[in-house]
Amino acid sequence: MKYLHRLFLRLAIAIFFMMLGLKIIYFFISPITFYLSYLSLFYYSPAMASTASFIIENHKLNFIPACTAASAYLLLILLTTTVDIDLKKALKVLGLGFFLILTANIIRIDILIIALIESGSGLFETLHLFFWQILSTLYVVALWIFLTKKFKIKDIPVYSDFKRVLEIYKKSKN
Repeated sequence: MKYLHRLFLRLAIAIFFMMLGLKIIYFFISPITFYLSYLSLFYYSPAMASTASFIIENHKLNFIPACTAASAYLLLILLTTTVDIDLKKALKVLGLGFFLILTANIIRIDILIIALIESGSGLFETLHLFFWQILSTLYVVALWIFLTKKFKIKDIPVYSDFKRVLEIYKKSKN
C-alpha cells in the first residue's frame, strides 16, 4: 500500500504542476533568465529598458514568457513526478535538470541575439524557429535520457506505474 500512497502523492503533484506550473515557472525563472541573458551579453553593452527588455545597439529586445522555456521545465517536472524515485533523488534530478535547461536557454538566447545584431532579422527568425520547433524538443529528450542514466532511474514515466498498479490489482483478485 505504501507504493499506492506514493503514486497518489506523485500524481497529485503532477496535476498541480499541470494546472499551475507554467505560472509558477514564469514567476521564478523568467527574471533569472532575463537578468542572466542581460549579464551574459555584457560585451555588447546592453542598456536596461524595463524589467523585461533591454537595448543593444538599435535593437530593443523584449523578453516574453516563452523566452523562459517554461515548457521544458514543466516537462522535466512531469517526467520526474511520473517515475517512482525517492524525494532526495527527485530533487537532485530537478536541480541538475533545471540548471542544464537554464544554461542551454541562456546560450540559445545569446546565439539568437548575436545572430540578430550581427546578421539581421532573417538569420534570427530562421534560428529561432529551428531552436523552438526542433532543437528544444530534442534537448529535453536527451536531457531526460542523460538524467535517467546519471541517477540510475529504471522506471519509464507513466508506463511503470501503470504496470505496477495492474500487478497490485491482479494480486488483490487472488
